[in-house]
Amino acid sequence: MEVNEKDIKNIIDAAARIETEVAKHMVGQRDLIRQVLISIFAGGNVLLEGVPGLGKTTLVKTLGKVMDLQFSRIQFTPDLMPADVVGTNIITKSDDKGGSFKFQPGPIFSNIVLADEINRATPKTQSALLEAMQEKTVTVGNTTYALPQPFFVLATQNPIEMEGTYPLPEAQMDRFLFKLNVPFPSLEELVDIVSMTTSKEDEQLERVTTAEEILTIRHITREIPIAKPVLEYAVKLVLATHPESEYGSDIAKKYVRFGSSPRGAQAIVSTAKIRAVLEGRYNVAFEDINYVAYPALRHRFFLNFEGMSEGITTDNVITEIINSIGH
Repeated sequence: MEVNEKDIKNIIDAAARIETEVAKHMVGQRDLIRQVLISIFAGGNVLLEGVPGLGKTTLVKTLGKVMDLQFSRIQFTPDLMPADVVGTNIITKSDDKGGSFKFQPGPIFSNIVLADEINRATPKTQSALLEAMQEKTVTVGNTTYALPQPFFVLATQNPIEMEGTYPLPEAQMDRFLFKLNVPFPSLEELVDIVSMTTSKEDEQLERVTTAEEILTIRHITREIPIAKPVLEYAVKLVLATHPESEYGSDIAKKYVRFGSSPRGAQAIVSTAKIRAVLEGRYNVAFEDINYVAYPALRHRFFLNFEGMSEGITTDNVITEIINSIGH
């Protein structure tokens, strides 16, 4: 299947419609909204990290309405159980007084699942999401159930609250396509936020796309070509995070404990294709790779003690790697 000019225009128009509608409820955060959209078009999960009150939950709820997708919210707490997320078998009685088991689906059976404050639940409950996030299925007992398509987990966590939280295990972090840091608003944006929320009623949101259109966009963007040098550059970025690799960068050898998994390269390439389309291009450029490298890799490799003690961030490491490899 060859991507044509009409396909590119339709995808750009769909993204513009979504961003315009979301902007009715969100002040600023344009780059954040664009990156969430890229992840959704790629069919991936997103981890939103930021202090309370920055609109993380509002963004996810607004996207659910604007895209006309089934939305569910799960508030993660220490006493939340796996059955509260995926569902459970319940006993039902029939007229002949016999009983049978019937599966009662949990809130994960939705298109967009907001996992609010995901790091507040125990590892046992967090692990209930692993199969859903990777295979888009849920297994209860001996039966596997397919989740509705499209399916995304958009999770939030607060980076400064450490008491009563359980850090996400590496395997779960790896299943998030993007990790996005939600920035604090500027003076002008904060003035607009206060004005919007204290002086007038919320604007009614229009549904501007459908599940079918999102699945079509995902299908089309997979066909976007990527030249071999650009693909190799994306792979080198991932290998450069491994201190023991022959491509390992100097900063990784000094500050990185474990490098990115191969999912990092898959995430970069799949989302760079969508970014290229949204920029009106028919093939992936080096700048697309650099743009998506930060959200695709920042949660996939881990700093050593020296890096953490010196205040180095994974974003600092990615910047140094991009500069050292060139492009």
